[in-house]
Amino acid sequence: MENMVFVKDLVLPSELLEATDKAVKEGKVISRSELIARALRRELAAMKRAEIDAGLAEMLKDPEYHTQVLQMEAEFATAEWEAFQLAESEE
Repeated sequence: MENMVFVKDLVLPSELLEATDKAVKEGKVISRSELIARALRRELAAMKRAEIDAGLAEMLKDPEYHTQVLQMEAEFATAEWEAFQLAESEE
């Protein structure tokens, strides 16, 4: 079970609180806390994905990265061709 921490001063816009209470009342979530935790997890995961995407975008601008990719492709080309031929012969 997760460690739980009580947050005393959480301020939300009234329309979000009303929508949250409606979701609880309709049984879509167990509690306000569950919905807020779920939303925070999603938002934090989105931030992490954006951070990773930004790093990958930087890699695409790096000429050394492109050189390394081309080198790896050349090194594996023979093995890929042999694997393809083997797979074709087994069919």
